[in-house]
Amino acid sequence: MVLYKYSEDITNSSLPLSNNLYSMLQRDILMGKLKEGEKLTEQRLCDEYSVSRTPVREALRQLEINGLVENIPNRGSFVVGMSERDIRDIFDLRMVNEVQAVRWAIQRITEEEMTALEETFEFMEFYTMKNDIKKMTNINKGFHQIISTACHNRMLEHMISSYQEYTRYVGEERKKSDDYLQILLEEHRKIFKAFTEKDEDAGAQAMKEHIENSKKRQCGL
Repeated sequence: MVLYKYSEDITNSSLPLSNNLYSMLQRDILMGKLKEGEKLTEQRLCDEYSVSRTPVREALRQLEINGLVENIPNRGSFVVGMSERDIRDIFDLRMVNEVQAVRWAIQRITEEEMTALEETFEFMEFYTMKNDIKKMTNINKGFHQIISTACHNRMLEHMISSYQEYTRYVGEERKKSDDYLQILLEEHRKIFKAFTEKDEDAGAQAMKEHIENSKKRQCGL
């Protein structure tokens, strides 16, 4: 049985502290809590996130590699952040890659992966009924993770994971409509149905519509 675990929070005690700090800083940058051009000193981050200097340095190094922080010699580290255009472009890249992934996944998915996808969709139905946005958000991520894994292309899986991380917190502060979860569920129902019917074209179209709608919801377009 393939198991996919959906964490309740971005922190995970089983991961190195620098990984958890990186995730927290990434979230705060993408949500705009840490503003573009803001200076990030080691001491400030140690105090605000209750960590030592070693994980701070590693997290800042990773943020710089991923383009969210710029280190300027003799001046320090500064938030680069993501512009609205950056976010829109990433959603467009997600669409291209996830549409391809769903085609390959429908061709290549294993029995174990299909079982995991079915169980995950059932959880989506359950938490939609419970109107639990937080749980639904985590399980939604897992649904897409199973598909990107089931395409059995490591490079494509890695790219999709990176794009999803960049868009994960975008628009999180926006007020959700009363029927938000039901709409989200129905978008995923179309994708799941395409897997059960082994219909690549339907899966590609359903994924395209879902990413387009996510872009509109999260970017306020």
